[in-house]
Amino acid sequence: MMFFKKDQVKKVVVDAGYKPDVIHLKRGVPAKLKFKTSDNLGCLDELVFKELDQTYNLEKSSTKVIEIPTDQAGEINFACGMDMFRGKVIIDEA
Repeated sequence: MMFFKKDQVKKVVVDAGYKPDVIHLKRGVPAKLKFKTSDNLGCLDELVFKELDQTYNLEKSSTKVIEIPTDQAGEINFACGMDMFRGKVIIDEA
């Protein structure tokens, strides 16, 4: 019998910053972050993951789902387009 690992799904509220701004995930388990936005974004309408070389545009009052690689333990930082608001994903050893 084969066992499948359930995806990790975490919600991040985007409203005057990121809440929570630190997200813990387990290494080796597929993961998705759901960025739920308010109707007042400002520079938070752009989400930048420098280590992943990825930039996403967020729309007002919506949810953007982003897959996060969890193959290696460590930290993945993210920020708004102006680098004023920041957060990080910590990939912990399982």
